[in-house]
Amino acid sequence: MHTLPRRHFLQTLAATAAVTGLSAKSALAHDGEHEHAPFKISLAEWSLHKALRSSESGISNLDFPRIAKEEFGIDGVEYVNQFFKDKARDQKYLTDLKSRCDDHGVTSVLIMVDGEGQIGDPDQAKRKKSVENHHQWVDAAKFLGCHSIRVNAASGGSYSEQLDYAADGLRQLSEYAAQQDINVLVENHGGLSSNAAWLAVVMERVGMDNCGTLPDFGNFHIRRGKDPESFDRYLGVQALMPYAKAVSAKTYDFNEAGDETSIDYFKIMKIVTDFGYHGYVGIEYEGGRLDEYAGIRATKALLERVRKELA
Repeated sequence: MHTLPRRHFLQTLAATAAVTGLSAKSALAHDGEHEHAPFKISLAEWSLHKALRSSESGISNLDFPRIAKEEFGIDGVEYVNQFFKDKARDQKYLTDLKSRCDDHGVTSVLIMVDGEGQIGDPDQAKRKKSVENHHQWVDAAKFLGCHSIRVNAASGGSYSEQLDYAADGLRQLSEYAAQQDINVLVENHGGLSSNAAWLAVVMERVGMDNCGTLPDFGNFHIRRGKDPESFDRYLGVQALMPYAKAVSAKTYDFNEAGDETSIDYFKIMKIVTDFGYHGYVGIEYEGGRLDEYAGIRATKALLERVRKELA
């Protein structure tokens, strides 16, 4: 267990390295297509997880591209594999999904992958099996036209041991994904992956151009419970942006002015764009007061307002 001064030191070190641009792996590669817009807006499927899990809604993953375009005017979608878990190798299903995207002028951006084992499992055989389990989602992402899959860097053991395990698993998966020109992105998603200093070191250890991060504005809780530990969200985004190939715009609630009540969106998006990132920023509404559709619309309106100011 690290002492408080060491945690502060690691936070400061990672954030300072990011701010001063010490890493060469910036997101400038996203600058090509939409050079006049500070960033593009996509929709993460998790924003609709309640509706997708409800038998009353009558919607499924196949409806996601249409809903994104018709309901919200969004032309980029980020899938969650939980909503088509048994379809990764179903060519007929994937062809139907791709056709629906084409029909609505929607781009498949990435697939968020959960439930396929721990990429950083301490057991070498289990780690290898997890990597192999993710292969099918790399293949599916390639077929759908995505640029990435999002994975989790869950592990076990000491701080340094988890660095080694996660880097090994990610390198194995990234080597496979590189053959198909697909990126492997790690989200800060609990445990040490929510420690941006730790995750930045993992990225350096992997050392592959197609292995990067997906900074999420809300997932910086390293540990919950009686002895909680969190990483400052703004320092965290600064530390992860040098490796970012996608960004998750997490929201929970809004005030009367339309601002997110727990995240300073102008501050955090300024950090994102200062790194030269102009790719998709994915709406991921997780609030409970507004329904999912209203929360998505509120998030989009806020991002559009921020985008206008940053432009």
